[in-house]
Amino acid sequence: MDQPAFTADDVRKTIADNDIEFLFAQFVDLYARPSAKLIPSANLDDLLEDGAGFAGFAAGEIGQLPNDPDIAAIPDPASFTPVPWQPNLARFACDVTVEGEPWPYDPRTILKRTLDAAKGKGFEFKMGLELEYFLIQKNDDGSIRIADELDTLEKPCYDLRGLTRNYDFLTTVSRYVNGLGWGNYANDHEDANGQFEQNFTYANALTSCDRGIFFRYMVHTLAHQFGQLATFMPKPFTHLTGNGCHFHMSLWDGDTNVFADGGGTDPRGLGLSKTAYHFLGGLLKHARAYSAITAPTVNSYKRLKVGSTASGSTWSPVWISYGYNNRTQMLRIPGPGRIEDRTIDGSCNPYLASAAVLAAGLDGIENQIEPPEPNSENLFEIPHQELTDRGVQALPRTLSEALDELEANDVMRRTFGKGRDGEDVIDWYLRVKRDEWNRFHEYVSQWEIDQYLTLF
Repeated sequence: MDQPAFTADDVRKTIADNDIEFLFAQFVDLYARPSAKLIPSANLDDLLEDGAGFAGFAAGEIGQLPNDPDIAAIPDPASFTPVPWQPNLARFACDVTVEGEPWPYDPRTILKRTLDAAKGKGFEFKMGLELEYFLIQKNDDGSIRIADELDTLEKPCYDLRGLTRNYDFLTTVSRYVNGLGWGNYANDHEDANGQFEQNFTYANALTSCDRGIFFRYMVHTLAHQFGQLATFMPKPFTHLTGNGCHFHMSLWDGDTNVFADGGGTDPRGLGLSKTAYHFLGGLLKHARAYSAITAPTVNSYKRLKVGSTASGSTWSPVWISYGYNNRTQMLRIPGPGRIEDRTIDGSCNPYLASAAVLAAGLDGIENQIEPPEPNSENLFEIPHQELTDRGVQALPRTLSEALDELEANDVMRRTFGKGRDGEDVIDWYLRVKRDEWNRFHEYVSQWEIDQYLTLF
């Protein structure tokens, strides 16, 4: 849950009490790649006032051109995070500004604006993230393998021996997460060989996203210290289950969860309020468009597929549907008062993904979009044509298809707002992502060589 927000005075006291010498002023680009400057803590006041300057074009996809003024990363004191493995170091998540104004292409700024819109309707958006990852090694030829050579079970999920062999790594992460006050409550071996998930308690969406960025950075750093690599890539292995980043979502009014049905009044028996069903209706309506943001890479759509893996299931959604505690659905209702979106994967920018799903849900509430009845079937087993004949829509099959849906979606376009010279920020997002798709599409893969070289 949410902790009291740190203030600038709290930061000063913590720095003094803990002999913190250096600070990361960190922000992310469209891909959620963290960039930072290392600032001596003696310069804290200047950092809080003026931020850290960057040549934005050099820092990745953040809507900057080489001739643009520098960006300034302005720390949010509430995001202050001691770095557990480096006791004299701490990190700020920052908002990006240019010449004193919020930079409209900054993912954190886009989420904050969407949260303000929700607040104006009387809602606080809270969420928890389930960040799955693999521990791997690189081979001399550049290919990858599972780091734990003994992790070979066909169904390794929850494997006790796999947890034991990785005990030192997993418990180090757990201790650090709990030391930060995030409330790690479970650590498990996931469905694929070499795959793990470590859960921490939900909070307001901005805090959860700040933590998600730091968690990925922490896992990468610690894996390197353990002589391994970590990857949150959606589908690093063709034959294994992919990496999700499922969001568990709810709206609150003060201490009241407005998604909860208030004492068993839900006629569908899922424990959801009318508001939650309208939110859910918005998610279903806009899913094909927002998947370009929640599953934002070429590789994402190799996770969201019909078929199987070595374990017997992909555990990834294909159909736009919902149901009670049913992991074959896109939207799962694991318990009263919350909704899990399973489209979201490990490559997502959590700020942008949160803004997208929140905007979709708010549109559902505003327009009182009624969802269909919940689905209790195993959607992995029902033939494609049968579901299509029933009117069940599928998620996009490729990034290109998802981008076309996104381009035509007015809710996502309004949510991302306006950029330079009045352009829609969503059009910039589309340009960047279509360039990514075209680079992939033009690349001749080894599969094509193997398939076609001497076939004709």
